[in-house]
Amino acid sequence: MNIFIDGKLQDAQSTHLSITNRGYNYGDSLFETLRVINSKIMFWESHYFRLMSSMRLLRMEIPMTFSPEYLEEKILELIKSNGLENSPVRVKINIHRNTGGYYIPEDNTVGYIISTTLLDTPFFILTEKPYEVELYKDHFVQSGMLSTIKSNNKLVNVLAGIFATENGFDNCFLINEKKSVLETTNGNIFLVKGNEIKTPPLSDGCLNGIIRKQLLEILEKDEHLELKEESISPFELQKADELFYTNAIQGIQSITKYRKKTYTTKVAKSLVGKLNAKARLAEV
Repeated sequence: MNIFIDGKLQDAQSTHLSITNRGYNYGDSLFETLRVINSKIMFWESHYFRLMSSMRLLRMEIPMTFSPEYLEEKILELIKSNGLENSPVRVKINIHRNTGGYYIPEDNTVGYIISTTLLDTPFFILTEKPYEVELYKDHFVQSGMLSTIKSNNKLVNVLAGIFATENGFDNCFLINEKKSVLETTNGNIFLVKGNEIKTPPLSDGCLNGIIRKQLLEILEKDEHLELKEESISPFELQKADELFYTNAIQGIQSITKYRKKTYTTKVAKSLVGKLNAKARLAEV
């Protein structure tokens, strides 16, 4: 399997990450995860602009070559080199500030790695399997702009994932310092109650998710659901009719149980079809 390192195609088995890498030493890095179907990048424009804005927020120097056309070309070249041009593929772009300095970097230039993984299905599929989630309260995500980007500082997510595994849950809800529910370990949450559908605002510290953005655009045109970007209290979870989370790889994942409450999947089922239609339009 090949990967791209700083624009050069290399065998993944023969490459090594330096022990001085700032992403490894300080978490001074970020990433972007993409879904590619038959060599078409889903929602590429949204991913690209999120990546650029995240690099600016981290005061990283954006290379002159980092145009959307250049990065798209590298992604598709890598997919082809791995024989996956006619397959559904998960692509991960890692950006790290270059080696030099300690907490204070010597400069803000960057290196990058692009890697691929084969996916099972070409489109988003809503699983019918039971999916139970618990509230993670040991640590919280700090509200603010840094929490909205896909940085490599994901210890709360990792610890929540370990908590879920050790206690027989499929996932966990994460909260911020104000005890508002933000997201799951790997996606943005949506809560349905009657004809209202809520998702936390970015100011609470939730990830600025790509599928979140697509669903907001879909829901704004829906005459049957009233969209609200508002903080969600843990007490609201058990009063909801439906809960689900979203991310770029799974699309939509229904949550069927939280504590003693079970949930329907009606709205999620209707939205996954609309999301797939939006993804297909994005290919054109």
